[in-house]
Amino acid sequence: MSEKTKHSEPLLRISKRDGLIWWKSWLVRAAAVALALVLCSVIIILITGYNPVQVYSAMIRGSFGTARKFWIMLQNLAMLLCISLAVTPAFKMRFWNIGAEGQVLVGGLATAAVMFYVGDRLPTALMIVIMLAASLAAGIIWAMIPAFFKAKWNTNETLFTLMMNYVATQLVSFFIMIWVPSGSSVMGIINQNSRAGWLPELFGQKYLLNIIIVAVITVAMFIYLKYSKQGYEISVVGESENTAKYIGINVKRVILRTMGLSGALCGVAGFLLVAGTNHTITTTTAGGMGFTAIMVSWLGKFNAGIMVVTSFIIVFLQRGAGEIATKFNLNQSVADILTGIILFFIIGCEFFVNYKINLRKSQKEGK
Repeated sequence: MSEKTKHSEPLLRISKRDGLIWWKSWLVRAAAVALALVLCSVIIILITGYNPVQVYSAMIRGSFGTARKFWIMLQNLAMLLCISLAVTPAFKMRFWNIGAEGQVLVGGLATAAVMFYVGDRLPTALMIVIMLAASLAAGIIWAMIPAFFKAKWNTNETLFTLMMNYVATQLVSFFIMIWVPSGSSVMGIINQNSRAGWLPELFGQKYLLNIIIVAVITVAMFIYLKYSKQGYEISVVGESENTAKYIGINVKRVILRTMGLSGALCGVAGFLLVAGTNHTITTTTAGGMGFTAIMVSWLGKFNAGIMVVTSFIIVFLQRGAGEIATKFNLNQSVADILTGIILFFIIGCEFFVNYKINLRKSQKEGK
């Protein structure tokens, strides 16, 4: 090797891994979480002076401290997972659907509209079916609009779906102003006395039906993406549209069909949030889960099973952050800082799972 070539080599070289054994990849992730907890412990001591063990215990109590907290955690987990499953088919197809927030909102708005206008004039079972159908239709229509423009004119789906979120928010505000003539812009509990359109409780648990529905959707989505013909077509289109066209796949049809599915699942999430959880509609009904779902889908590598774990981690951290702020009378920002550090390490460790760093090897003179 010449002197010039030897000195031109970089000290560090990053290369993609061919594949890391599953237990090694999870070992990297566990190490990242451990390092994050150590760093958070140092920050806790420096900023608050509290014992880090007490703070971490409070985080655990935020999700498992009481039966009520446990069920709320499961409900939040189910809703985040449902929305994450909704955006996953589109992301796997490399269609960047950033509009889940708006699709959930219009689905919830459709449910609230049926509850508001129909009231208790129909049997509960029939009313719930109509509410679900309206939510599915609203979510599908809201998702198909950017999908149509993408398939027809190759528009930028990221900006299009993002703008649709703001339109959905203003649409909800518009109807609330119509339904609440007092001008308070606050929609109270719909049908509070008759409970018309409310999803029934199972075994005395308000959120159990929501959790069961999302569990069924999770299994169905796993099978759909991994074993169905449509799931295979989504994967091929995501890898290369030209390859998909070459083997006879109708790319435009796949885009429309997949976004219709995403919109439908977002509509289901809106239906569950309004009919089964909040029994009302606001501009914050989705609570930012449409954007958090993007992170869940990516961290879960579009695998429904792994997404259950990632959804749990994020919900656990969010619930724990709230408990820390309440228990120790801290500013919510301190709790959010700790959550952000842990998430940063979890996301950052994926680099070491997928890539490796090679050091420049020393060469003897004349060799």
